[in-house]
Amino acid sequence: MSPRPLHSAQATDVASASSFRAFNPRHLSLSLEVDFGQRELRGSAKWELRCLQDGESILNLDVHPSLRVGTVRILGPSGPESRVLKHVVRPFTRYGEQLEVSLAEPCRGGEDIQLEIEYTAGQGPGVCWLGPEQTAGKQKPYVYTQGQAVLNRCFFPCFDTPAVKSTYCATIKVPDGFTAVMSATTWEKKENNIYAFKMDQPIPSYLVALAVGDIMSAEVGPRSRVWAEPCLIQAAKQEYDGIIEEFLSTGEKLFGPYLWGRYDVLFMPPSFPFGGMENPCITFLTPCLLAGDRSLADVIIHEISHSWFGNLVTNANWGEFWLNEGFTMYAQRRISTTLYGSAYTCLEAATGRALLRQHMDTSGEDHPLNKLRVKIEPGVDPDDTYNETPYEKGYCFVSYLAHLVGDQSKFDAFLQAYVNEFKFQSIMADDALEFYLEYFPELKAKNVDSIPGFEFDRWLNTPGWPPFVPDLSAGDSLMKPADALAALWAASALNMEAIKSVDISTWKTYQLVYFLDRVLEKSPLPEGNIVELGEAYQRISKAKNAELRLRWCQLVLKNNYEAHFGKVKDFLHSQGKQKYTLPIYRAMKNGSEAAGALAVETFKTTCSQLHENVQNYVKKILTSES
Repeated sequence: MSPRPLHSAQATDVASASSFRAFNPRHLSLSLEVDFGQRELRGSAKWELRCLQDGESILNLDVHPSLRVGTVRILGPSGPESRVLKHVVRPFTRYGEQLEVSLAEPCRGGEDIQLEIEYTAGQGPGVCWLGPEQTAGKQKPYVYTQGQAVLNRCFFPCFDTPAVKSTYCATIKVPDGFTAVMSATTWEKKENNIYAFKMDQPIPSYLVALAVGDIMSAEVGPRSRVWAEPCLIQAAKQEYDGIIEEFLSTGEKLFGPYLWGRYDVLFMPPSFPFGGMENPCITFLTPCLLAGDRSLADVIIHEISHSWFGNLVTNANWGEFWLNEGFTMYAQRRISTTLYGSAYTCLEAATGRALLRQHMDTSGEDHPLNKLRVKIEPGVDPDDTYNETPYEKGYCFVSYLAHLVGDQSKFDAFLQAYVNEFKFQSIMADDALEFYLEYFPELKAKNVDSIPGFEFDRWLNTPGWPPFVPDLSAGDSLMKPADALAALWAASALNMEAIKSVDISTWKTYQLVYFLDRVLEKSPLPEGNIVELGEAYQRISKAKNAELRLRWCQLVLKNNYEAHFGKVKDFLHSQGKQKYTLPIYRAMKNGSEAAGALAVETFKTTCSQLHENVQNYVKKILTSES
């Protein structure tokens, strides 16, 4: 039985200059040496390609101005003989260039060729070089790559599109005292500080990832280890020992086998600007999750869920990003419901819905980026289209598909079939939705794709609030007490007897977050209330949990509680995650004169610790008019 024809086979990707429809990438071999002194990766990339049609004489690859191309060769079928090829680098967009290679002679359809490109990768947006001051240990430099969405063209000449996938292998030579890790199924350390990696499963270019630093590992499960700088490794082991396997095995019961072998986690330096990046076999995570009490351990369920949705079944271009994120949000919440119950998951989903509401209120519901299927124009960086819509509106659409089925176990079975049908492929929404209607012929017979107001086409192509939102009332048992408690703290005369009657010692992170968000909405509080709140709930005001620290800092600033400004400063010194850093700087900028002065002083002392993009965002905040 031949595989189904996919709509994605004809899909374009305006973000890539590569010849991904003319040549099929089969395998990538990287051979690189890391030079921290020059901040360079030097070596070669060898592509094994299959020509898809007769007469192809030009091959295009994605590169970046930070990547310098040397000699390009075509290798003979048996390896030793090679011919140097002419190449030229042409402008493409502000986030990349086009490497045009003239082949020695036109290819035949079905012909296999090997191309070797010598190059040097310097400091670019996808290859992040950190000085010792930007690490946790403050002793040695560090380098990591971040490929999503279109940044791996800084790392190696590639087909920088999610439309095509290949296997890869790599050898990475590092200086003495450094360790390399990659998103690979196998790795080994060889002589002369050389690390060898192999990825046996086909993946898109954006999921090839490398990190080199003073890092070590500790086993935390039968197929999982944590990696971190030495000063963080014990905290990482304590936080995740035994937990990852529970998340993985729950995912397998719901969505089918975990096909990537190992699932490791690398805790990045504090300057890492993202929450997590789901590189296969090794997720890169913010160290902010090391709360000391496992209260944020479940945040990695989202990255684990990408093992099925995103990494196995991938959006064919970034206009269909909701396929990666909407299905992953749904999968994350299915795992969470299985482990923690529906009340807690509904509370977490309500927090997500509030973020979507906030985003749409800010951008305007009719903004074209508030469609699920986003039209990315030529020259627009896909990263600039990033927002809450593909996550939370995508979650609502997948929830609507489950609602139409009406039976959770049947929909879970569909998700397993969906993963099995499209694994290791890149698809469009049309592929997913056609398969859904084939899987449920009774729904297809009812024309559920064209129910007025809920048409699949409307879901995909009309901006605005989701036509359907799942019922989150199961979370009321957790939300209503938090709402009531927030109202008590906003009263002009505090009823301490009523406040003390509410025991928050059993509340989990998201219930506390929900409560603090409600208090923040009601702020500034009446005079003195913030002082009383901080003293009453030292679990919050002295928290190590980053989600609670963020909210406490926001409350401190909104209420101009100068006695706790030091906590704001300490939090900004401890991490550089964009999601935490920018809201706090906005709150300082929009706060009192003292808060504004704190912003300038703190940025001056922490600037060198931050990722370049975060530095630029903070500068914009500080120089904008209030």
